[in-house]
Parts: sequence; structure tokens; C-alpha cells
Amino acid sequence: MAFNWFRKEKEKTPDKPTEATDMEPVVEPSPPPVPAEKPVAPGGGWFSRLKHGLSKTRDFLNTDIEDLFSGHRQIDDEMLEDLEAMLIMADIGAGTAAALVDDVRRKGDRIKDADGLRKALKAEIRALLQPPAAPAAPPAAKPRVIMVVGVNGVGKTTTIGKLAARARQEGRQVLVAAADTFRAAAIEQLAVWTQRAGVELVRHKPNADPAAVAFDGVAAAMARGLDEVFIDTAGRLHTNVNLMEELKKIQRTIAKQLPGAPHEVLLVMDATTGQNGLNQARLFHEALGVTGIALTKLDGTAKGGIVVSICQSLGLPLRYVGVGEQIQDLQPFDPAAFAEALF
Repeated sequence: MAFNWFRKEKEKTPDKPTEATDMEPVVEPSPPPVPAEKPVAPGGGWFSRLKHGLSKTRDFLNTDIEDLFSGHRQIDDEMLEDLEAMLIMADIGAGTAAALVDDVRRKGDRIKDADGLRKALKAEIRALLQPPAAPAAPPAAKPRVIMVVGVNGVGKTTTIGKLAARARQEGRQVLVAAADTFRAAAIEQLAVWTQRAGVELVRHKPNADPAAVAFDGVAAAMARGLDEVFIDTAGRLHTNVNLMEELKKIQRTIAKQLPGAPHEVLLVMDATTGQNGLNQARLFHEALGVTGIALTKLDGTAKGGIVVSICQSLGLPLRYVGVGEQIQDLQPFDPAAFAEALF
């Protein structure tokens, strides 16, 4: 049964959200958690699914690496140029490809065959994928607030549902705020995911002020002593200044309700967008201070090299990788496992 609470009317300024409807916000209580789904083929496990998602890139890289050494060819400038072009074709990006080729050049006298080249690339890619060292920070007071952003269609809502389900299964109490109030059926879609995940949902009417929804979501979680709050936001074209300003407003509003929040700004990216995704990420980071990335749709339709390019070019940690539609198909990013699956 939903419950309502009342808060004082705030002065109507850009950073003080006002309710755009004549109804108080509704908190839908958490249903019983849905048991974890069993992984589905191929292979039965998440690593197998990751390998399947990278199969297109792996086949391309391995075939071309074998071709590089056809006819007992030795590593020389011509081969290194071919290798760089091959890596760029795998969506690794020009800058990252050049760095990998430089490493191969330094090790050239120790690389005798295709297997040796694969091992050298795997080791260097694994090093590039390691997340940057995070500065030590005092533990934040509950709740931990995660603001989820990204352009339209990248899978923000489903990512929130999967992360909320994981948190609930790990014993944390979670609330989701439906601050994507403008897209048709966005609130209903999020309601389905929160029901499935077994977590609470704060929602207003469609077209309500998104910052007001975020404000009420954080207030509700604080009042109830919950552990985590996920703030869903509307998809924003990264080149639209006005829409990016709306995200900044949500961020400021959250901070006014809970100093220090949001504790994480999670950017959801679609792996199939390739190098264009890097431009998106840079602009979101400049505007909001992105703290981590969740990469979706790495399911065989994308070139897996984009993962390497993201980690090397942006200096931002890749936190999650999604390889399918099930809840378990979004997993914390493991650099070693990824490098292994890539070759």
C-alpha cells in the first residue's frame, strides 16, 4: 500500500523544484524480491556469454593476426602499420591502437609468431583496462545516491532495474526515483523493472518536474533509512545545451537535499555506437563529472574494442558490462576476464 508524505512548499526558483502536478508524490512499496534468474545458453555462464558477445571481434582479431604472420613474416614497420589498421577496425580507436602498436614494437624481438602477438596484446590490453586509482573517501551517510544518465535508447531504465535487483539480492534496501517524466511510458517501464527487482519506486505524474521527483526520492529514502537511491533521468542528446542544463539542475537539487550527493554519476553507453560514444562520454563528463560507465549491448552486435578505447581515452572506470537482457547479464567489469574473452 502506497503512502504519502507532505513537505513545505519551496520558493519557485530554478534550483528549487516545484511539483508540476496537483498530487503528492507516491512511493510504491517494494514487493517480494524475484529469485535470481538462471543464466541461459550459450555456455550456461556469464563468462561464456561475454565470450559470445565478443565473438565477432575475437574472430576478426584472431583471423587477422594469423594473416599477419602468413609466409613466416617478421615484425617490421609494414606489419606494424597493418596491425594498427586492424586494431582501429576493431573499434579500439586510433590513439589506443597507436599505444598498443608502440608496445608491440618495443617487444618485437621477443614476438616470433601469432600466438606471441596475441599474448603481448592481451597483456597490454589488460593493463589498459585497469581502473584508475580512486582517492580515499570517507563512507557516505545513507542513502547512497546514484544518478544515471545517457542519451536516448542506451538502456538506462533496464540498467537501473538490473542494478537495483543486484543490490536487493545482496541485502541492500533500494529505492528508485522515476525522474524521466517526459518520455512516453517511461514511468510504466521503470515500474515493471522495479516490480521485477523487488524495490520501491517514487513517481509523479507524467510531465512533472524531474528535479522534484529526484528531490522526493532522496527525501523518502532518507526518511526510511534506505541504503541506495537510483535516479532515472530522461535521455539527453549530449549536444543539446538546454537539456544538459536540466541534468545539472537535477544534480544541484539532489545536493541540496543531501549534501555530497549524488555520490555517483553513472553514464550508460551503448557499445554499438562505437567511437561516437567517446564524444558522448566526454561531454557528459564535462557537464556532470561522470564517475563511472555502464556499457550495454555488448552482445555480439558491437565491436568489443570500444571497451579498450573507453578505458584508455577517458580515464573513467568502466563499472559494468551488459551482454544480454536478463538481470544477471549486467555484471561488474573484470579487466582480466574481458582481455581473456577478447582473444
